[in-house]
Amino acid sequence: MSYLDTKHKKKSASLTAIIAIVILLLIFNFGMRYFDPPEEYGIAVNFGTTDFGSGNVQPKEALKPAKQEIKPEEVVEQEIVEEQVETSSATSDTVEDVITQDNEEAIAIKKQEEAKKKEEDKKQKEMDRKAEVERQKIVAEKKRIEKEKQEKATKRKQLDALMGGFSEGNGNATGGEGNDNQPGDKGKVTGDPNARGYYGNGGGGSGGNYRLGNRKALAKPKPTYDCNEEGRVFVSISVDKSGRVISAQPGVKGTTNSASCLLKRAKEAALKTKFNEDSKAPSKQTGVIIYNFSLSE
Repeated sequence: MSYLDTKHKKKSASLTAIIAIVILLLIFNFGMRYFDPPEEYGIAVNFGTTDFGSGNVQPKEALKPAKQEIKPEEVVEQEIVEEQVETSSATSDTVEDVITQDNEEAIAIKKQEEAKKKEEDKKQKEMDRKAEVERQKIVAEKKRIEKEKQEKATKRKQLDALMGGFSEGNGNATGGEGNDNQPGDKGKVTGDPNARGYYGNGGGGSGGNYRLGNRKALAKPKPTYDCNEEGRVFVSISVDKSGRVISAQPGVKGTTNSASCLLKRAKEAALKTKFNEDSKAPSKQTGVIIYNFSLSE
C-alpha cells in the first residue's frame, strides 16, 4: 500500500523533508553552545578547627578541647538563677492551677448553696401556706362553735323565759303526763295543755280546709296529733240538711301521706265537724275536708 499515491501527498512529503533538514542545520550551527567556567576570584581563609583561637603557631591538626575553668561564684549564681527560674515557673503553674481549681470549686459550691437555698425557701413557703390554711380552718371552726353556743344560749334563755325556770329544774309542779314509761311531762312548752298530741313544735297544731259548696263549718275540731308523721290528708264527707257529717272517707285523691295513724285521726275529726243548717240542700251533700299535719308547726 503506497502512502504517496497522489501528487499532493508527494509534494507535501518533499516540503516536510526540506523543512526538517533546515531545522537540523540551524540547531547544529546556531544552537546552544557550552562555555568553560571562568576562573574564581576571592579572599583566602586560614585553616582552623574552631571559631576562636590565639597565638602565632599554625596547628596542622585539630586541637584538643581546652578545659574551661568555671568559678564557684559563677556556678552558684547559675544554679540559683536556674533554680529560681524553675521555682518561679513551677510556682506560677501551681498557683494558676490552684486558682483555677479554687474558682471552679467555689463556683460549683456557690451554685449548690443557691440551689439548696431556693429549695429550702420553696419548702418553707409551702409549709407556711399549709399552716395558714390550717389556721384559717381552725378559726372558722372556732367561730362556728361559738355561733352555735350563742344560738343555743339564746334559745335556752327564751325557753327559760317561757317555762319560768323549769328548764333549769327549778319548777314547783309535780307529777307528769305522757305515753312513755319514763317520768316527765311529755309535749312542747308552746303546746296546749288540753291537747292529746305529743308531736310537732306546738302552736296551732293541724289546720283544716273545709269545702262544702256555700255552706260554712261551724264546729272545727282539730285532729288529735299523736302520730310521728306529717303530710296532707283529704277526707271525702257526706253532710245532711242539718249540717251533720254522716260519713267520712279519708285518703282520697290529693292525700300525700296515707299513714294509718293520720287517716284515723283525720276521720275522727271530720265526723265531729258541724256545718250550718240548709233546708234547700240535698239530703246528702258531699264535700271535702283537708287536714295538714306538720311536725314543724
